[in-house]
Amino acid sequence: MTSLSPPAAARVPTALALGTFDGLHAGHRRVIQEAIGLAREDARLEPPSVPTVVSFWPHPREVLYGDTRLRLDLPEEKLALLEPLGVAQLVMLPFTRELAALSPERFVVEVLLGQLEARAVAVGENFRFGARRAGDAADLVRLGRRHGMRVTVVPTLHDGGGRVSSSRIRQALAEGKIAAAEALLGRPYRFTGTVVKGRGLARQLGWPTANLEVRAGKFLPMEGVYASLVWIGAPAGDDRVTHRGPLAGGLGEGPLPAVMNLGRQPTVDPEAASVPEVHLLDQELDLQGRDLLVQPLRWLRGQRRFADLTALSSQIGMDVEVARQHCLSLVEAR
Repeated sequence: MTSLSPPAAARVPTALALGTFDGLHAGHRRVIQEAIGLAREDARLEPPSVPTVVSFWPHPREVLYGDTRLRLDLPEEKLALLEPLGVAQLVMLPFTRELAALSPERFVVEVLLGQLEARAVAVGENFRFGARRAGDAADLVRLGRRHGMRVTVVPTLHDGGGRVSSSRIRQALAEGKIAAAEALLGRPYRFTGTVVKGRGLARQLGWPTANLEVRAGKFLPMEGVYASLVWIGAPAGDDRVTHRGPLAGGLGEGPLPAVMNLGRQPTVDPEAASVPEVHLLDQELDLQGRDLLVQPLRWLRGQRRFADLTALSSQIGMDVEVARQHCLSLVEAR
């Protein structure tokens, strides 16, 4: 099982992949697979190197520039994605101004060698580190030779649209282009929320919804109505299961076809906060306090204000039928 560790609790020595790795897209996974290969080379050493991913929290731009950076995947979500790759631990380095002020060599000596006992490091070719981002991948190779640490630099991955990057994934999601985002991710885009009590207005319209509280810091796609798939996890606080990723104990019950409304409620309550609301098709379930894993499949329409609640209910009915066809065709194709 992949563990989430602060630097002081990390298992050492390590062979590590180093980077922000937001989204864990195909380019990131190439770097991580290289680190796992380096760990295998050390399998006969005693003790063997622990295959490790090292990332930063919060995002460096938040600390240095006050630039709020929502994450494509939160640390606990990364765990479920890293475990199938063979990663033993995810170490989150607290990114502080003190860490940012370290020279490239001090970062290598104090953090990589001192705290993490890195025998080997894999990075992408655009990796920068140290005060004022003064160090690059070539500097890390040079410092590695000086201090007896193997360094492998992995070339940047490109596709027909250019460099595969977290920024391109965010842009696709911000435009509601789920398929484009998933092509870059190399996997489905999903998010988790806990069902909280709403006002029951959707139920009065005949379309009961689960209102989701999503952890702060998670990047969500463009507002609108989506055909979606949903998995239901254990009730919050259930100590019979261990939190291992997006849902306690695994993916949970599902997939269930659903319609998701992401954003405000311009007809019912224009002043209400923006939250994801999920209507499960043909299901009447008590979901209060449960964790739901949501996979948006297709953006159906934007939000708009309707003349009255009857018109809104009629439109939701049409959304449900479109979502039903899209969801069921996908599920049957699996």
